Amino acid sequence: MTDYSPPLAGAAQDETLELRPKFNADGLIAAIAQDATSGDVLMLAWMNAEALAATLATGRATYWSRSRGALWVKGETSGHTQAVVEVRVDCDQDAVLLRVRQTGGACHTGRDSCFYRVVGPDGQTLSLGAKSD
Repeated sequence: MTDYSPPLAGAAQDETLELRPKFNADGLIAAIAQDATSGDVLMLAWMNAEALAATLATGRATYWSRSRGALWVKGETSGHTQAVVEVRVDCDQDAVLLRVRQTGGACHTGRDSCFYRVVGPDGQTLSLGAKSD
């Protein structure tokens, strides 16, 4: 299903038990991948309605590549897959949280997480964060 019901107005959207994703003007919704065991945030990507529907139907994290203008299944070429354990939406349904079992690195750099740099106290410089075990 890629035709989701439209979002509701105000507090009704916050309380509904129907999936009514609020896609942005480009037809996309932010999708955060989180390790289901450790709770580590792995990556942020984007989904369109088709990617969200494919993820829900297959249990494999499927995203929309803005640079390629196409769907991509995480790990399809790299082998670094994301098996979806649970899908959550935030209060107004404008963001998706995928709790996943990650195989291999989540980041295209090969790292465990895309969030491997820390902004320094000066607000300008970056350092490498502690390596997770």
